[in-house]
Amino acid sequence: MTNEGFYFFDSYALIEILKQNPRYAQYTTMMVITSKLNLFEIFYYLLRMGKEKEAFVILQKYDKFTADFDDKIIAQAAYMKYQHKQKKLSMTDCIGYVLAQQMDIKFLTGDKEFEHLENVEFVK
Repeated sequence: MTNEGFYFFDSYALIEILKQNPRYAQYTTMMVITSKLNLFEIFYYLLRMGKEKEAFVILQKYDKFTADFDDKIIAQAAYMKYQHKQKKLSMTDCIGYVLAQQMDIKFLTGDKEFEHLENVEFVK
């Protein structure tokens, strides 16, 4: 049983929320949990979009919602990436997915590579 109202937001999900994708509107009131790796990806995305000031605002806003990870999570994520190497999963997503499992919360994403995995809330 997962913790209701809590989701691990991957970079895809957070970017869709920033873009105000209506399919993600229901998640804007949920408790955000992410990682510093995801914040890096969002910051980089915003830089590419020419939104440097917004990147710093988002970094500051979401930093307090990051979950840290240890060697065990790194190893589990590496095994996951290896086991699904045909899918070309990102390191950041594998770490986030394993963190979500450890925290007993859903992994929120629109990344098609995760669509049919267990414990995923897939929103495209």
